[in-house]
Amino acid sequence: MSIGTFTFRPLDPLQDAELLHKWVTHPKAAFWMMQDASLVDVERAYMEIAADEHHHALLGLQDGEPAFLMEYYDPAHRELVGLYEPQPGDIGMHFLTPPTDNPVRGFTRSVITAVMAHLFEDPAVKRVVVEPDVANKAVHALNEAVGFVPEREIQKPEKRALLSFCTREQFVAARGVAV
Repeated sequence: MSIGTFTFRPLDPLQDAELLHKWVTHPKAAFWMMQDASLVDVERAYMEIAADEHHHALLGLQDGEPAFLMEYYDPAHRELVGLYEPQPGDIGMHFLTPPTDNPVRGFTRSVITAVMAHLFEDPAVKRVVVEPDVANKAVHALNEAVGFVPEREIQKPEKRALLSFCTREQFVAARGVAV
C-alpha cells in the first residue's frame, strides 16, 4: 500500500485548533504533554508559536489532507537554551502523528523521513536536534532509523529527555538517498 505524497503548510492556529485539539489530547499523544488542554489552550499555544520568530508549526498533509504535525525551532533560543552548546546550522524538531483506527504500516517512519527531508531542504540546516522523553522508546527507534545518534540524557523543566543529533550526512546514510 502506498503511503502517498506528503506536503507541508503553515499551521493556522485558529483554523486548525479543533483538529489539533483532538490529536494532542488523545492518550496516544501523552508525550506531547497536552492531555488536559482545552480547545482554547491549544489555540493559545499555537498562536504563541505563530508569533514566535524562533519556533514554527507546520501541518503535514498526506495527499492534501491533514495527516501530522511538525514543529521546528532554533535551539539557541527555545527548548534547549542552557542545556547544550548549539552549533551554527542546528535546528530542533518535534513531530506528532495522530491516532487512527486504521494504522498503515510504515506511516510514522515515512512521516519522520519527510520531516527530516523538509528540514534539510534548507541548506543552512546542518544538524537536527531532538529531545524526546527518555521513556518514549517508540520515537527513539524512529529517530535511530533516520540517523539520529543519542548524546546524553538531559533534565528539562517538564521531562527527562534524550538529547540526540542527526547531521545531514547521517540522514543521507540512514536513508540511502541524497537530499
